[in-house]
Amino acid sequence: MEIITELPAIFNDFGEARKQGFLAVKELKEQGVPIIGAYCTFLPEELAMAAGALQISLCSTSDETISAAEEDLPRNLCPLIKSSYGFGKTDKCPYFYFSDLVVGETTCDGKKKMYEYMADFKPCYIMHLPNKRDTPASIALWRDEIVRYKEKLEEFLNVTITEEAIHDAIVFKNKERQAKKDFYSLGKLNPPALTGEEIFKVMYGAQYTLDKADLIDRLDGITEKVKAEYAEGKRLEAKPRILITGSPIGGVTEKVIRAVEDNGGVIVAYENCTVAKAVERLVDEEKENYDALTEKYLDIGCACMSNNQTRIDLLDTMIDEYQVDGVIDMVLQACHPFALESLKIKRFCQEEKDVPYMYLETDYSTSDIEQINTRCTAFIEMIGG
Repeated sequence: MEIITELPAIFNDFGEARKQGFLAVKELKEQGVPIIGAYCTFLPEELAMAAGALQISLCSTSDETISAAEEDLPRNLCPLIKSSYGFGKTDKCPYFYFSDLVVGETTCDGKKKMYEYMADFKPCYIMHLPNKRDTPASIALWRDEIVRYKEKLEEFLNVTITEEAIHDAIVFKNKERQAKKDFYSLGKLNPPALTGEEIFKVMYGAQYTLDKADLIDRLDGITEKVKAEYAEGKRLEAKPRILITGSPIGGVTEKVIRAVEDNGGVIVAYENCTVAKAVERLVDEEKENYDALTEKYLDIGCACMSNNQTRIDLLDTMIDEYQVDGVIDMVLQACHPFALESLKIKRFCQEEKDVPYMYLETDYSTSDIEQINTRCTAFIEMIGG
């Protein structure tokens, strides 16, 4: 068996995609393309696409601007919220700077209040999520929010969004989702074909690859190449297989990925926002546009929802299909929805799936790296033993 030892250059290219995207966004802005800034996967990107705009993920995963945010916001607030606000306030995020409109969502109380302050220096529009996903009233509320957002885009951008354009965007976005899903599903291979770092680099970088047609082609090409090389015997050493769930991961929190893979494990699956949570379910192309978008986006298994059986169902499937040996629930400090839901996830993993579980709370600092390394090492050794 040939062991892969070098990180392919393509993964590094995706790792740099966020920085490379800064200039690309500037060029698009100069060409007159409207830029919609977003923080959350609940926002229906198909509407921005149908309006001829670019929706881009905004900076929110570094402690660089948290001190500036704490001049206005409480210190004991979720670091993702403080980072989001700080980058906007200081204009240190090019994506935020070039955004014509920031579209927020009421996923938690902290974000709701943060957007009120953010509106002082950037045009903001807020989509109001229901607290529950499985009642007729909740479904109707979210459908109305999607229609209102479409109308807001038409008014703000002075465009007309046709039903045909929305459907075309649904079909194209589904192709992108399927390409992403085909790629990260390589994690199902056992022994593994890729490290968790490689999978994450591609998925995180894909958010900032602005030419989506090229992105689909590149993802399809990588997937086929990895499959072909795997069939030829190129694969990694078998190690305890870890699934990451919990709060959004990226930036500083990639320290968790390194802690797992530097200490004897391999991450084969990510249930969180950056990878599977928002991608697994496609939009039903046969249904009426707004009904289909409502179903898809309301089905995202975020802890802000009650009840959140959708998250349990996805974890159930992924633990089996990815042959997971252990689950790490990475939760940001003061992220109350995910922290409170952790008991339910722990019970599900240990009692229903008989899979080891570890709760790992962290922030955007580097002060706890040694502690995270120690805990991950002990968890992996326990699995291996």
